[in-house]
Amino acid sequence: MIEVKNICKNYGQKRVVDNVSFQVSEGQTLVLLGTSGSGKTTLLKMINRLIIPASGSIVIDGKNTAEINPSILRKKIGYVIQQVGLFPHYTILENIGLILQLEGWPDTKRVSRSKEMLKLVGLEESYGSRYPHELSGGQQQRIGLARAMANNPPLILMDEPFGALDPITKQNLIEELKVKKIFIEKTIIMVTHDVFEAITLGDKICLLDKGQIKQIGTPKEMLFQPQSSFVKEFFDAQRFRLELRITTLEEILVFISPFNISSEGACEVGLHQSVWEVLEQAERNNQASVSITDRSEVISVTTPEALVSAFYQYKKQWKT
Repeated sequence: MIEVKNICKNYGQKRVVDNVSFQVSEGQTLVLLGTSGSGKTTLLKMINRLIIPASGSIVIDGKNTAEINPSILRKKIGYVIQQVGLFPHYTILENIGLILQLEGWPDTKRVSRSKEMLKLVGLEESYGSRYPHELSGGQQQRIGLARAMANNPPLILMDEPFGALDPITKQNLIEELKVKKIFIEKTIIMVTHDVFEAITLGDKICLLDKGQIKQIGTPKEMLFQPQSSFVKEFFDAQRFRLELRITTLEEILVFISPFNISSEGACEVGLHQSVWEVLEQAERNNQASVSITDRSEVISVTTPEALVSAFYQYKKQWKT
């Protein structure tokens, strides 16, 4: 759906985006990851022509964006930023429906769509009559997302959308949005410096440094098959936690040593849960054994220690 070809951008003598190329398929989430000054936000803004590239091209659905009227282009692109930018004198429903109003949607249809979006981002209909100052930061961020998606754009750009949230609110919101259909059905390009956001929400990650791509790949490829010391070191501080988060019990099942112990009192988990989630659950409940089930059938009873051992055996496969 989107093809970025040899994009460059200079500010004075400094090149902030240096010959960047990548593709994003329809329905895919690509995360532009990097530290401050890596060029990720500049790159994002060139996609909707808030910034004009010095050279290269950006093609969306076969059309060069340089040949599209910017206002027409942006109607097809949702845009979510860190500072949500809700209008304080508008109700939540009015904020969500603002773009629809500008596009001339009838009142009844606009209100219905706004309520639908409110539900999609996990808020009750009663929030629609409130004003932005009556909402928490996490709730305001949900409204920003709802507004960006209200007119059903095929592409959504997100610039540090969770950066202003406290760590707990951020983690809860990210994990909830991961299972929402918007992150399954929409094409999304998201900017972040947070590795947790990147590996949780990204189908692919594009790691940038000083305007250049260091590696593009799936979360597993970035963590298990780094192509340089820079890529490896970028994730090292949280590596163990991140690797366990992207690995499911189903993936390590063949390496799990079964124990001749009862499943009574064990931590009951499903095949599709991440290893990290299971270890957290067992520790939180002070449970020394884990019962792995599939369609309500117990397929293995093991221990948290055995899960970690199985994970390390699974990880070795990525080095061959």
